[in-house]
Amino acid sequence: MRRPGENDRHRLPLRKSLLGRLLAVSALVAACSVAATAWLAVQTTSGAIEQEQGQNLTADTRIHDTLLGYAAEHPTWDGVGPTVRELADESGRRITLTTQSRGILADSAVGSPPPPALPPQASAVVDPMSVDAGLSSGAGSVTTDVDARSRSDRVDPRAVGPFRLPDTERASLRRTAAEITRCLNRSGIASDVVEGPSGRPGIQVVGNDPDRLQGTRCTTEALDSPTPTEVEALSALSRLANACLSRQSREPVQLGLDLSWGTEGEPVPASETAEPSPVRSHIPQEVRPAPTPTPSPSPTALTSENDRAIASCVAVARREQLSSYVAPPALLFISDPGGGAVPGFDLSPANTARITGVAALVLALTVGASVLAGARLVRPLHALTGAAQRMRDGEDSAPVVVTADNEIGRLAAAFNDMSAHRARLEEQRKVMVSDVAHELRTPLSNIRGWLEGAQDGIADPDATFISSLLEEAVQLQHIIDDLQDLSAADAGVLRLHPEPVRIDELLAHVAAAHQAQADAAEVGLTVAASAAGAPVPALNADPVRLRQAMGNLVSNAVRHTPAGGHVTLRAYATGSGEGVALEVADTGSGIPPEDLRYVFDRFWRAEKSRSRRTGGSGLGLAIVRKLAEAHGGTADVVSTVGEGSVFTLRLPPAVPDAGESAALR
Repeated sequence: MRRPGENDRHRLPLRKSLLGRLLAVSALVAACSVAATAWLAVQTTSGAIEQEQGQNLTADTRIHDTLLGYAAEHPTWDGVGPTVRELADESGRRITLTTQSRGILADSAVGSPPPPALPPQASAVVDPMSVDAGLSSGAGSVTTDVDARSRSDRVDPRAVGPFRLPDTERASLRRTAAEITRCLNRSGIASDVVEGPSGRPGIQVVGNDPDRLQGTRCTTEALDSPTPTEVEALSALSRLANACLSRQSREPVQLGLDLSWGTEGEPVPASETAEPSPVRSHIPQEVRPAPTPTPSPSPTALTSENDRAIASCVAVARREQLSSYVAPPALLFISDPGGGAVPGFDLSPANTARITGVAALVLALTVGASVLAGARLVRPLHALTGAAQRMRDGEDSAPVVVTADNEIGRLAAAFNDMSAHRARLEEQRKVMVSDVAHELRTPLSNIRGWLEGAQDGIADPDATFISSLLEEAVQLQHIIDDLQDLSAADAGVLRLHPEPVRIDELLAHVAAAHQAQADAAEVGLTVAASAAGAPVPALNADPVRLRQAMGNLVSNAVRHTPAGGHVTLRAYATGSGEGVALEVADTGSGIPPEDLRYVFDRFWRAEKSRSRRTGGSGLGLAIVRKLAEAHGGTADVVSTVGEGSVFTLRLPPAVPDAGESAALR
């Protein structure tokens, strides 16, 4: 019996309890949330912090784009200093350009005193071979043939390299473009000549109505043809791309002026992938012939694996060709001229008090909610702990009340099931002890009575006397052997020695062993053939244990079959023929339906008087079930009162984990 106050000694201190930990975590989360909210509020309401450490480049796009254009048009950064200082004077910021190892290339803050240290993180990377579309505003001119693919491979359109036209070719193309423009103007189509980064001129018309170009006699064939400089650059680019394709075992291609491709040796028509960019309020449109199919898809429509491989090789070749014409990547730092951070937002006393009050309110609400949730969580755990302690002390424990279908509720339901199962096992243990005592007491009492009679001279120690003592000793040994078998089965050490078994021979052997018992009870005992004469599948089992199980069933059937009745043994294949069923059927008194569930329990007898004349020790059928389970099978019974019972062992073709020996698991 628990003494008053004992449960309090088992209660954990708050700092170790689940409730205490839940409160601590909730308070920590609330404090962090309040602090983060306050910090975000300060940051978002501070209008003075627009840029810090060069992170915000919204107002500095022109600086980045100007330096990107310089890198695209110059092979080195030599001479970039004046451009950097001019941009710094216009923006009022410190602009520093360094190598990727932070070696100074140009710095607007030169002189005395020495400039402050650079921020830990660069504002951007100036690399014409890998342009960030979000930072680049473009070249500010019309997109030409070579520029069309630059957007897809992230190469700055101003990086033209060997495609830059010399003055003679540029002047010749410009004269041709001027003639086409005059022709269009005479036809009533307003147009103008624009020049791309490579120096190749293009023609743009006012408006966005391509139908206006139909029917005009102005042709652009002379303007669309590549110049010798472009032919040489395209040939070099094609060789680089084909070298890449050759390493992938792909067919070579011939590149066009707009970097479209076709089979090597075939002419590549001009592509319509180039889209003009707006120059003024009206939308100019470059004059091109009517769209014609091209051998290569647009950069956004590469559907086949081969097209993607070619596009990749063209991009690699383009970077390789331009590498000696553009400046190497550089780090761009844009910071405050003094090197210090922009002052933050100073909270007024009223705002500070307001934020502090809101933070305290949030913290209080969080702690209050945590207390309520924690109490609801811990209450059933305390009930489970108390029930477990009462169970440990041997007291009867009432079921824990399950109030919710959650993890704690399921734990309580599982605990209740375990408690009920433990109570059933304890009741069975008590009944088993009582039954064992009763079973052992009967033969021992008989032996003692005979011996005391002989000692007092009442009984003579003749042959009948000795036979009676032997009969009781054998019965006592039989009970002990049965208990030992059940104990071994429960402990998982019941050993089996499986081997091939002929079912017909096993049934005949069992019938012959019990024929004398059947004759004495005037009960017929036969072995029936399998249904339709079908052969019984081979069985790999322990023949000794199998004869023991069948013997127990036959002995039980003969004992409960009246004189003139019949007991039949048969075997047949089950299901698809993968298993074997061994059946013992009798024409006895049968078993009531309410007793069928107890048939295989230990020490259970249909005859409640426990008379040995009508019942054995009550362990035989329990042993049958254990032996069937040891073979990986089952034992069941079907019975009708007044007609008889049928006991069936269903066994697989082989014992699980068959070998020289197997243990019951």
